[in-house]
Order: sequence, then structure tokens, then C-alpha cells
Amino acid sequence: MPTYLYQEILPDGTTGEMIEISHPMDERPPKIHPRTGYPIRRVFTAPRLGLKHTPGKSKNLTSDQNLEKSGFTKFVRDKVTGEYHRTVGKEGPKSFKPPDHE
Repeated sequence: MPTYLYQEILPDGTTGEMIEISHPMDERPPKIHPRTGYPIRRVFTAPRLGLKHTPGKSKNLTSDQNLEKSGFTKFVRDKVTGEYHRTVGKEGPKSFKPPDHE
């Protein structure tokens, strides 16, 4: 469940404490501070430090071995014929050619 950052708004209009609240993405954001009862607003910030994109890990997650283990089917396009051939998985046709679009 994601954690969101909220800013408390005090009765005089100034800002109060910042709080973190976890709730599902499809749930409406809270409008009231759970402890003080004052209004709150969501604060948008940059992602936290420590989150790193590592190209090697991303490539490994989409490797043929991981795709098949996760139950996915992968088709690769033949540049010469335009046909797609199944390279991973057991579902779907062994190959197909998409219809021509005009």
C-alpha cells in the first residue's frame, strides 16, 4: 500500500505538521488530520532517495526465463516476413502475421 505525505493546515491558515498516511491508490485521500481534526492537503514530492534504477535488474526482470516463469507469452517480430513468432510461453499461436493497415 503506498504512503502519501500530507500537510496540516492550522486555523490561522499557516501550515502545521507533515504526516504520512498509507492508503490504497483507489481510495479517496483524507481531508482531515486523524489526530487533531484540522484540514490536511496532499503534498507532492520527489521520490525518496535510495530508489535507484538499475538497468541490469530491469533487464533481468524481463528476461525470457522470468517471463515464462511468470506465465507470460512473448512474441518476436521477424523483420523480413513481418510475422510474429512465439519465443516464450505456451499460450497462443506459434506465429501470426498482423493484418495490413492502410
